[in-house]
Amino acid sequence: MSLFFKRIVSLGLLALLIITQTGCGANPERKVSDSGFYLDTECTITVYDMDESEAAGLIAGAFDLCADYESKLSKTIEGSDVDRINNAGGKPVKVSEETLDVISLGLEAGKESDGAFDITVGRITDLWDFKAEDPKVPAEKDIREAVSTVGYENVKIDGDTVSLGGDAKIDLGGIAKGYISYKLAEYLEENGAEHAIINLGGNVVAVGTKPDGSDWKVGIQDPNAERQTVIGSTPAKDQAVITSGIYERKFEKDGKIYHHIIDPETGYPVENDIEGVTIKCASEDAGMCDAYSTICLLKGSAEGKRFIESKKGFEALFYKKDGTVVKTDGMDFEPAEE
Repeated sequence: MSLFFKRIVSLGLLALLIITQTGCGANPERKVSDSGFYLDTECTITVYDMDESEAAGLIAGAFDLCADYESKLSKTIEGSDVDRINNAGGKPVKVSEETLDVISLGLEAGKESDGAFDITVGRITDLWDFKAEDPKVPAEKDIREAVSTVGYENVKIDGDTVSLGGDAKIDLGGIAKGYISYKLAEYLEENGAEHAIINLGGNVVAVGTKPDGSDWKVGIQDPNAERQTVIGSTPAKDQAVITSGIYERKFEKDGKIYHHIIDPETGYPVENDIEGVTIKCASEDAGMCDAYSTICLLKGSAEGKRFIESKKGFEALFYKKDGTVVKTDGMDFEPAEE
């Protein structure tokens, strides 16, 4: 089963696209870009207006960080922090500072959402294999048993140790990529990059501005159209723009569509009026932004909008199943031309 709750497998299916034209007065070719498969998704990092060899070295270092984070946060990698917590039988497990950070953020998101977001969904996500050649709907009995183990209150942090009560399993897939995307941005900036884009499977962080000083434009994928067709764009500068959507991973059985946004209360894909949601915030809040995108998908457009409006520094756009767009007042959005 995948590390990440939101299963995105290729850049062609990304919920976000980067519109990277730098405009007059800048050389759009002065960039270095590379992609790699980390965190169960294709990741792309692009650095602009920097010496080519230096930029290439920074990108390689950033991908090394991706691998390091994955080795700690994956529930499927044997010996990772999360794997050791899940298999400790409730005993305290000493973990890295990064793992403590992500788990703490996850617990905070659980409290803020009254459990709509819950990092102890691991036994549920184990049941749904959206990557299988012939995906199956889990048996209802198995789903009920998995749901009974969910409860973020069972996670206890004491210093540098984490313990997990009950029969739950931790899955950090709804929050980890956002957290990692900011850490990569921090790494690039600390090492001299002033203009860069990090895209971890729809978790985008814009470092600085374009080389000409203008804002980046982050395009929002049209979930009902061909790849790289956008419904519009939003400007970004030192900000995270994170999208989740039910269109990212799904299958059909007996005429019913099953998607990968699972309600931890029922164990089944959530059903409401949203096709996709985009959340924007300051880059340092990318981890919580990632969690909020899932929370909004679980809550629906009306309740999700109220939820984001209660969070200072966060804005949202909801793409509804009827093709209409709803957004918070502070969400800058330029619709695509017809």
